Amino acid sequence: MKKIKKTALDLLDDLYSLAYWMTGSEDISEELVYTTYISAHNMTGESELLRTFRECYVKRFGQQTDFCSAEKPCRSNLQLVDSMMQWAADIKLSVLLSEISGMKHRQISEIVGKPVETVRLWLFWGRKLLSETNLLEMGHLKAS
Repeated sequence: MKKIKKTALDLLDDLYSLAYWMTGSEDISEELVYTTYISAHNMTGESELLRTFRECYVKRFGQQTDFCSAEKPCRSNLQLVDSMMQWAADIKLSVLLSEISGMKHRQISEIVGKPVETVRLWLFWGRKLLSETNLLEMGHLKAS
């Protein structure tokens, strides 16, 4: 069976779903999808579009630092904070690409630019974190 390649337009709904799961906000999701499509080519394929989405997400959210203040600048820690935020975003994106889009580990690896073994590890920990978070939320809801 031949796999049908999706165009950038075919991926609009999937990309919006990913953006919403990543941000939890309709307005920010719309902005993120818009920025992704502005940055992508008209004939961009699925992997390239998702790489562009990742870059737009990191540009939008990867530069926030709540650990610094005017009294205590943290230029030396800025790189570490940015790396941690990108790492967290990549784990979340990897899990969503696997679970929502049904992508294989190798495809996710190409999108996030990391080895397949790293993606497998991220998927393990990301799924574990999500399941523990869901269990905590369900327990919280029952206790309320």
